[in-house]
Amino acid sequence: MGVCYHRPVTPITNFTAHELEAELAPLGFEKFRARQILPWVYRRRAETFAVMTDLSIEHRALLEQKFRVSSTQVAQRHASPDTTEKLLLRLEDGNLIETVLIVEGERRTVCVSTQVGCPIRCVFCASGLNGLVRNLTTAEIVEQALVIQRGLPEGERIDNLVLMGIGEPLLNYANVVRALRIWKAPWGMGIGYNRITLSTIGIVDKIPKLVEDRATPNLALSLHAPNDRIRADVVPTMKKRLAEIVRAGIEYKRATNKQVTFEYVLLDGVNDDRKHALELGKKLRGTRVKVNVIPFNRVPETPYREPSPERVDRFVKALGSCGVPITVRKRKGDAISAACGQLRHQVERGTAVAVEGQAMKFPAGLLP
Repeated sequence: MGVCYHRPVTPITNFTAHELEAELAPLGFEKFRARQILPWVYRRRAETFAVMTDLSIEHRALLEQKFRVSSTQVAQRHASPDTTEKLLLRLEDGNLIETVLIVEGERRTVCVSTQVGCPIRCVFCASGLNGLVRNLTTAEIVEQALVIQRGLPEGERIDNLVLMGIGEPLLNYANVVRALRIWKAPWGMGIGYNRITLSTIGIVDKIPKLVEDRATPNLALSLHAPNDRIRADVVPTMKKRLAEIVRAGIEYKRATNKQVTFEYVLLDGVNDDRKHALELGKKLRGTRVKVNVIPFNRVPETPYREPSPERVDRFVKALGSCGVPITVRKRKGDAISAACGQLRHQVERGTAVAVEGQAMKFPAGLLP
């Protein structure tokens, strides 16, 4: 008669150090063991408990029975000629999420998802095409950075995180804050909040709560419009006025001294005219908050187009004439559908994607 083996169901990445101490105590572990185990996972890239050789064989066996190191699997890895990499991760329930590695010189930045799908449904974004499926757990958020780090050459490490992938981070508040604390902790990845940026469409009631909870990354607030009328067209699910979002960003900057940026995706013929730039500049003049201008990264399932370089240049010059500091985001990862949600949507639909320069086609809902 065969032995029925029940896989451990709890990923170690779901716990802070204090939580893990409480979980291990009934198993007979001394309190300090939690802070011995976690650096193996976050700093030494351990993928099993068996390699944790400063623990006894008995301790390692107990950990194997109750926990697992990771709860996600790499379903596909896609590399772009510009060195951007996108990973498609399969969760335990079969859902797919994306995470992206952006390499610029010595800098290694990971773009993290926080939900499966997105409820916001910005009209130009692939993330919300099929709406929200569910929130990610703390472990599923944290592990995206870990999976990327494990794939880096020895001696390289992630030094920046951006929560700009699939989903709205502040609508998964509790799990996102716990992930921030794990990434920052000395027993975790040791990435300070000044090297983490959280992007939000403007969930303004949650922004002061970040300050209260002392989980204060840099903040990127997505405007995408110079006025409330156009914003209602491009972000139809959000009812907050632009003035409220701008004010929330300024107050966060005052309270935390962290970097705050306003993000603005340029859509050809929608929000990219010189008059739009001047209208936006009037609202932001004197705030000393930078605007990150983002030329649209085309999503075939939407009718929107990227503006010409001339229109981008005209918009930037007009906005700059208002005394607003500006950066223009570089296009990265076009060859691998690196804009939020594109790859997940394409794979689930079974449409062709570019992988290391070759077109591949996957049956709908199936990954090799």
